[in-house]
Amino acid sequence: MNGKTISSNTFSQYVKGAASKPPEEITPEQRTQLLDNLVRAEVVAQEAERDGTAAKDETRALLDMARLQILQRAMAEQYLKDRPASDQELRAEYDLRIGQLPKLRYRASHILVGTEDAAKQLIEQLNKGASFAQLARANSTDPGSKDKGGDLDWFTPESMTSPFAEAVQKLKKGETTAAPVKTEFGWHVIRLVGTADNPPPPFESVKDRLGQMVQEKKFSAYVDTLLAKAKVAKTP
Repeated sequence: MNGKTISSNTFSQYVKGAASKPPEEITPEQRTQLLDNLVRAEVVAQEAERDGTAAKDETRALLDMARLQILQRAMAEQYLKDRPASDQELRAEYDLRIGQLPKLRYRASHILVGTEDAAKQLIEQLNKGASFAQLARANSTDPGSKDKGGDLDWFTPESMTSPFAEAVQKLKKGETTAAPVKTEFGWHVIRLVGTADNPPPPFESVKDRLGQMVQEKKFSAYVDTLLAKAKVAKTP
């Protein structure tokens, strides 16, 4: 194109990204369409070089970022190619992650309303013996739990917004918050239904993810060794 060659390797990488399959698995029609698309992209790129767009500071910065991301990904693949995660490493990562999991899960019901006064009125009604489920169905603005009487099913604290999780963990089974709890969603009246042990996921079900974590740590440690040998000068 205007004296510049588009290599078969470039086309191959383009096909893998655009079609999510290698070039040998695409149809002749797809090959023609993808090649035309790549040609169009090259035409635009050449024009960007010609009219100075490629030389603009913002464009160059974006190109630099793309270059860094591509090279980091390629270097990680190269470094980790012959360093697969061992069973011992996977088990150690599993034990580490399991140790960080919450020991308990909670089941609670809530009524979500838009104002503190509305929440206080609901608490007063509950204190007089009103049905939590009925009040939730009649007043809650949470579409996910309203029709279930406010039931949120089982959850762990980190899956909830912080004020809500903190309030739940202070309650005893069957207790309702004495004051409304404010979150970014509104005002909550919360009742703790119960608690249970939080079983860890089976090792085999998370093995692939554990492998990714181990490999990420390996590459991060390798980058640390490169950084330790690099001459870095930071300016304000």
